[in-house]
Amino acid sequence: MTHAIEPKAGILEIAPYQGGASHAEGVADVVKLSSNENPFGAPESAREALRKTAHLLHRYPPTDHRDLRRAIADVHGLDADRIVCGAGSDELIHMLCVAYTGPGTEVIHTEHGFAMYRISALASGATPIEVPEHERKVDIDAILDAVSFRTRLVFIANPANPTGTMLGSNEIGRLAAELPEHVLLVLDGAYAEYVEGYDGGARLVDKRENVVMTRTFSKIYGLGGLRVGWAYGPAPVIDVLNRVRGPFNLGLAQLEAAEAAVRDQDFVDRSRQENARMRTWLAKALAELGVPSDTSTANFVLARLDSAEEADACEAHLRANGLLVRKVAGYKLPNCLRITVGDEASCRRVVHAIAGFKGQDA
Repeated sequence: MTHAIEPKAGILEIAPYQGGASHAEGVADVVKLSSNENPFGAPESAREALRKTAHLLHRYPPTDHRDLRRAIADVHGLDADRIVCGAGSDELIHMLCVAYTGPGTEVIHTEHGFAMYRISALASGATPIEVPEHERKVDIDAILDAVSFRTRLVFIANPANPTGTMLGSNEIGRLAAELPEHVLLVLDGAYAEYVEGYDGGARLVDKRENVVMTRTFSKIYGLGGLRVGWAYGPAPVIDVLNRVRGPFNLGLAQLEAAEAAVRDQDFVDRSRQENARMRTWLAKALAELGVPSDTSTANFVLARLDSAEEADACEAHLRANGLLVRKVAGYKLPNCLRITVGDEASCRRVVHAIAGFKGQDA
């Protein structure tokens, strides 16, 4: 029997997003390397700011996020009036789809692109269009070939998740220049801080009217549990997003902690340097075990096993040893495991466990 109350077209096509595993059955000493979290947690400056908000929990937060926007603008050299904040970059992705797409329109994402692009497109009634990547790297020409009069948004994560690969500024600039005027390019910079000297596309945003950059506090800033993100874009786009944004989408604790975190660039620099050191070590150690990965520019490596069966068996072996990594078959990478770059002890433990799985000495 058909239920009389039905969701709009596209909703039931959504496969609910599955976050990284956080526990292993029967294992107490678990190391979580499945969600690309900062192994050092949040900076002490953010923790202290969070503690100070305890006596204000009965107060509504400001709706304009002014202090946080100013702090972001100060640190990154941006125009605070062209920044909008959201509950993680996920909410900003969703807001872009709500504001600019709907039935009869299309949203382009790439073969191994972040799952929320497809989910948010379907939730808005739009049709997600998947384009192929070339050896786990975004293919600009494939994107341009897929653009039609129905296209409204193109999503690219740079660095990409879950591959860790990255496009150069010239390639991104060419894509922005060759897109039709009715298409908005969204550069998802969740991992931008892990690339020394990379602005996430901010300069390109300043040059063009068809580019928006999204960022998050969930990765290098260690605030995944608070859900804070931001976007920088042309003034008309930011105006539109503020019209669809919930007025109290960020609480006071989120705002205060994020402001303290973004001003603590010493913490960011230390986290970036240590991540780069251990990422290089981890990739090299895995390669020596016969497990290759593409050069990663993020805080994880995408380990390539010989087959989907071997990847599943390796993940099960790691889980049994209290090491949680991310299976990425849902991203059309069934023979791969995404491994967060943890602290040195965690990285060494992962390599030792995979060596055992392979029957080798670490």
